[in-house]
Amino acid sequence: MIDWSLPYASSREAVLGKNVVACSQPLAAQAGLQMMRIGGNAVDAALASAIASTVVEPCANGIGGDAFAIVQDENGIHGINGSGKSPALMPTSIEGEIPSVGWLPVTVPGEVATWVMLHKKFCKLPFATLFEPAISYARNGFLVSPQTATRWKNGTDRFRSEQAWCDTFLFDGKAPEVGQLITLPDHANTLQEIAETNGESFYRGNLANKMDEASKAGGGFLRKEDLAAHESEWVSPLAIGVGDATFYELPPNGQGIAALIAMKIVQESKVDLSDCDNPSVLHIQIEAMKRAFSDTHAFVADPEISGDCGDLLEDERIKKHCATIHNEATVIDANAIPRYASTVYLATGDENGMQCSFIQSNFEGFGSGMVVPGTGIALQNRGRGFSLDPKHPNCIGPNKRPFHTIIPAFLKRGEGKFSGTPFGVMGGPMQPQGHLQVVCRMLFANQNPQSALDAPRWKLIGNKKVAIESGFAESVYEELRSRGHELEIAQQRTVAFGGGQIIHGITDGYAGASDSRRDGQAVTF
Repeated sequence: MIDWSLPYASSREAVLGKNVVACSQPLAAQAGLQMMRIGGNAVDAALASAIASTVVEPCANGIGGDAFAIVQDENGIHGINGSGKSPALMPTSIEGEIPSVGWLPVTVPGEVATWVMLHKKFCKLPFATLFEPAISYARNGFLVSPQTATRWKNGTDRFRSEQAWCDTFLFDGKAPEVGQLITLPDHANTLQEIAETNGESFYRGNLANKMDEASKAGGGFLRKEDLAAHESEWVSPLAIGVGDATFYELPPNGQGIAALIAMKIVQESKVDLSDCDNPSVLHIQIEAMKRAFSDTHAFVADPEISGDCGDLLEDERIKKHCATIHNEATVIDANAIPRYASTVYLATGDENGMQCSFIQSNFEGFGSGMVVPGTGIALQNRGRGFSLDPKHPNCIGPNKRPFHTIIPAFLKRGEGKFSGTPFGVMGGPMQPQGHLQVVCRMLFANQNPQSALDAPRWKLIGNKKVAIESGFAESVYEELRSRGHELEIAQQRTVAFGGGQIIHGITDGYAGASDSRRDGQAVTF
């Protein structure tokens, strides 16, 4: 039984329907819904929303990023790893730290190939049709939403010295204001070219040549040979049992396994998880996440090196972790917690029972700040995910997928047509922490998806420090402090605590929800 009450501060409630799209930006959500209205399925909708997001929310993703997805259809659960490798010329060591801005952290964008592969395997509509809303927004203009305007301004401060970025993303030398009508003509032309060539131009044609030229001109390492060599890969999701459900995450090089490790520890603790606002539950979640992040930081890398790290989920290892958790807070090295990143996550579900959990990102906002002139292609800075420790499996080097933060997730209960729940929580290190908290609320407290997203959250900072939102009872904060947690209480809900989407299968359709911390919405018909 689902509890449909709304116990937390929110201006939203779940939407109900047989065809649902939940996305972090309203115009992108509408793009997906449009595809289902003309006969497309959940993956058609997901791709149209994702492609539109590169236009209407470019501060969180772009044409030059990576993507991952989990899809359920009549044949089961499918995963795809759409992350790109480092260039063949990537150095094996550098002085200082890996920079955020510039050509050094640029890795091969895998997103476009992921669109192509998902379309080929699952979609009903022509590939070019999926691009129509995005191209229209880019060419004819769209009104900038509030969160997007704020993060666009942040990008302006970072990339003011990058001329190609300024030429593409500034208007009269400034970031757009909330509600401003803007066009992105370079995006429109590039997306049109990708659509017409089925992605070939991006990896082996005109667009690949332009990326190659820009990289050489800027002293970068990316070459057209790196682009031509890229392959997104079908993968088998990792899975654990949670109550009467199965919880899926993608295997490395992503951090999804951290959510599964923490979830297994929390269950092994035997604490009553039905009271999700109880400080004892929050304490065990926090401590479980510390152990999960430490394991993930130590072992996750390119799957050709680390494998799927499935041994980190073995029962004996989980029991040993659990045995180290007592009433006192423990310390976690801040370096074991991934960097913050900006992302778009979306979920879709159609009336025939197909569901898609999809995520794409340029990593840190607009990414590296390197924009290929005249194309709108802002290249990601995923190379920031590498380690500079030469002995680490995730050490920097050529032809390697770096540690990745973006993770789509999926829950499955039973075998009915609407048995799936695609979900995700955006925001770098917040993602597995958000997944853990949302899953506990939905599966143990039976909270509806909107309440699970509205609930106040916590996140690890490092050592014994925990950032936590207001909204819990004061006694909760007092109890956590008494256990040694050093709390930083946020008085307002912000994207610093992530932003999520959920489409939860119910008996005859779905309940869709979108996080009030972002501009997004869940839409249905």
